[in-house]
Amino acid sequence: MTKPQQSLDLGQLLKSDQRFQLAEMDAVTWLKQLPPESVDLIVTDPAYESLEEHRAVGTTTRLTNDWFEIFPNARFPELFAAAFRALKPNTHLYLMCDQKTAFVVKPMGEAAGFKFWKPLVWEKQSMGMGYHYRARYEFVMFFEKGKRNLNDFGICDVLSIPKIRNGYPTEKPVALSELLIGQSTEVGEIVADPFMGSGSVGVASLQQKRRFVGTDISPKARALSFDRCVRAIA
Repeated sequence: MTKPQQSLDLGQLLKSDQRFQLAEMDAVTWLKQLPPESVDLIVTDPAYESLEEHRAVGTTTRLTNDWFEIFPNARFPELFAAAFRALKPNTHLYLMCDQKTAFVVKPMGEAAGFKFWKPLVWEKQSMGMGYHYRARYEFVMFFEKGKRNLNDFGICDVLSIPKIRNGYPTEKPVALSELLIGQSTEVGEIVADPFMGSGSVGVASLQQKRRFVGTDISPKARALSFDRCVRAIA
């Protein structure tokens, strides 16, 4: 692979030794272009609406709109519907969000056909900014299509992993995605991220010998993800 892909040919990925494919397009549009029941796991972190609220009241200083566009709450139903269609039977979906968005997405995911199990807690090991109780965690909403056992029943629902400092805005640690991917896939299976941002899910997938497909609407994000994925398989 020598350059990022504008669109996705999942059949080509399945038939070749290609490890990843990246696109630059809207998340829902991209998911709708995937063949039905073609991916084994979705791990993603949308730029949810309440990020703008955090910025407005000064509880974060890291978010800039030249990196990403906000994904409005009103579009989550079509996102879940497209994700449900793209996932194979008996698979998982992990969606990262804050406390406020968790209340929004749970019923929408269930309406699309997913079973909601619980919010996992990503414990960041250090506090963020704030004017009341300062944030030290985010949620990872755990959805299931059909029935798939986790690979390790000995992992608790509080995931204590240090947050990324001075990285891509809202960047999640590779170790967090590695844990989720290791729980919900096998070697060689396909992990998808429709909001790939810095590419941390892609790096985690490739380092664990899974294949990765992803998209982001930002050209800068796609370029960064491509560079990181290339290094992950070098």
